[in-house]
Amino acid sequence: MHKSPTPAPSTLRELRESGHRHRTVKAEIRENLLARLRAGEPRFPGIVGFDDTVLPHLERALIAGHDLVLLGERGQGKTRLIRTITGLLDEWSPVVEGCEINDHPYAPVCVRCRRLAAAHGDDLPVAWKHREDRYGEKLATPDTSVGDLIGDVDPIKIAEGRTLGDPETVHYGLVPRTNRGVFSVNELPDLAERIQVALLNVLEERDIQVRGYNLRLPLDILLIASANPEDYTNRGRIITPLKDRFGAEIRTHYPRTVEDELVLIRQEADLAALGADLPDHLVEVIARFTRLVRESTAVDSRSGVSARFSIAAAETAAASAVRRAALTGEERPVTRVCDLPGVVHTLRGKVEFEVSEEGREIDVLAHLLRRATAETFRASLGGADLAPLLDRFGEGAQVESGALVPAHELLRRIGRVEGLSKIMTRLGMGEGDESPGHAAAALEFTLEGLYLMRRLSKDETDGATVYRT
Repeated sequence: MHKSPTPAPSTLRELRESGHRHRTVKAEIRENLLARLRAGEPRFPGIVGFDDTVLPHLERALIAGHDLVLLGERGQGKTRLIRTITGLLDEWSPVVEGCEINDHPYAPVCVRCRRLAAAHGDDLPVAWKHREDRYGEKLATPDTSVGDLIGDVDPIKIAEGRTLGDPETVHYGLVPRTNRGVFSVNELPDLAERIQVALLNVLEERDIQVRGYNLRLPLDILLIASANPEDYTNRGRIITPLKDRFGAEIRTHYPRTVEDELVLIRQEADLAALGADLPDHLVEVIARFTRLVRESTAVDSRSGVSARFSIAAAETAAASAVRRAALTGEERPVTRVCDLPGVVHTLRGKVEFEVSEEGREIDVLAHLLRRATAETFRASLGGADLAPLLDRFGEGAQVESGALVPAHELLRRIGRVEGLSKIMTRLGMGEGDESPGHAAAALEFTLEGLYLMRRLSKDETDGATVYRT
């Protein structure tokens, strides 16, 4: 993201003369959010499928100034959503130069900055912090310590001659270092109970305790946590007083429509780096496949199927096309139906199956992929006139394809087909998609659909696929 130039004021006097106004983090986010709402501007760029469900709740929580918890299964975009909240901060914020906890020059709170303010007065040095640097994050793990999050006594400073009770002996943890910013604790229930207790003061009293003595630091933080609903509602995983400190609990969800899933795959899959084209009809197959896996009774619904599943599937299929191009000399790799089966073997580790399905994981996923392909075929080519293609399959005629058959060779084997342009148009291939790779992708998808509709038969041996009557 492009950054605007750093603001000019470099001392407290210049900052006051610029008309800068000091606001708390929550007031800053509230005012900027309301300004974007009034202007009709995007508030959370890159977030797909939450417009009418999650985002209204999140906006109300931010306007109310609440610390909050996002509850959802894995891969529902919780962390991505949390990170976009930093976009509601002012682009640049002034801090006392060199301050470990980002004190505002108008109201320094740590001992060092108060001493500097008294010594320098209006000449107090001012630095500027970009909003991207005002975000802190910690993945909760059982070995996370109070020192990691809150802070601990620094033995080096004590060795230099400071007393144990001196506040300047403290080495600040992640939370104080994100003062005047947004801090996220991912997978909150995985924190040990004693660590959860350490967050209580941060949320309510806005101070911290280190090694048995209080440090009165009025921390200015928006604290956001993420959690799996199953763990968050389990009394053994999170202490009740901590739950009570959060002002809002917001449930996330997976994309609820195929269209949202399509947008998500196109947005997140790094296809440009691979250099392969993934036609729209195959993106739809992957989107429908992901939704069928989530809905399958063979899959553990409590674990969920991450959005990363569909993203990785798209990248894996495109990588198969790139591999074929490298081996066969194709100039412009285009992903085809023959590139999809490899996804099943590569991604089965991303899905948690029910115990009763042990040993059948590949069969379950392969079946769901065929269903997704058939649904996409019916949606896109269900009413199309495919007789000219079927006419190519006279008595004894067959067409052999496979993951290593280049596009031009597949087109030669199929021969000229009347109405190919209409098929390609219905599959969303417009101008610029007239390459042999796109034509082969359209025809192979149509052949696979005709097989799934039981109008052709198919044999698969050693990576080769043969379509026949």
